[in-house]
Amino acid sequence: MSSLSHLEPQTFDPNAFAAQALSSPQNLAAVLDHTLLKPDANRSQVLQLCHEAAEYRFACAMVNPTWVQTAASALQGTGVPVGVVIGFPLGATLSASKRDETARVIKHGAHDVDMVLNIGLLKSATPADYEALKQDIRGVVELAHGGGAIVKVILETCLLTFEEKLRASELALSAGADFLKTSTGFSTGGATADDIALLRGVAGSRAGVKASGGIRSLADASAMLHAGASRIGASASVKIVQELSGREPSLSASTGSY
Repeated sequence: MSSLSHLEPQTFDPNAFAAQALSSPQNLAAVLDHTLLKPDANRSQVLQLCHEAAEYRFACAMVNPTWVQTAASALQGTGVPVGVVIGFPLGATLSASKRDETARVIKHGAHDVDMVLNIGLLKSATPADYEALKQDIRGVVELAHGGGAIVKVILETCLLTFEEKLRASELALSAGADFLKTSTGFSTGGATADDIALLRGVAGSRAGVKASGGIRSLADASAMLHAGASRIGASASVKIVQELSGREPSLSASTGSY
């Protein structure tokens, strides 16, 4: 797996990272989480997603929890990890449920755990609620790290004020998050370059920043990388890589809203 997919330089330089990621289709694929989170996704589509993830060497194949075992079996021996969403898409499930879900998906073969933070706790804006939010994240992080997995915390930036984005980012980082992530792709908006720049400004070189939601073209991906993203979640990953390689984009099994 390319170092682009999981390493942060000591001092993060968005333009240098973007230039490296965009220097070849292989390098670009290594920062793309190939994603299929549609509620009506079926087994054959999940298997097609995994086939594409292995063929293009994407950073991971991102699926809903019910498909983790299927994806892990399909990707066994390829070196491409399975990603999964937790507390998705609202983030309002019980902390105990998030921990249980995390333990189970890691046991079934997940490596990347993308969890939605509890947005309501963040907006309640009391010290006790902030602490509860941090513990909600930390519970998932400790289980994931103990199982050799990483955690990306989804902030759902479209629902947050500027101050809430800053607060959420710091709470997630203090709880041990490996990545700050913009969006689920299922709310009122997706990733923006401004939000990526904001999250990178908070994270610095302490953590990765993942752009997700509405990234459907090479131009979209390039904008996010230049703004400071080090990982991109997209259902249009195949199309994006084919754009860079100059090939005619083909239809992917994961084509959707993410």
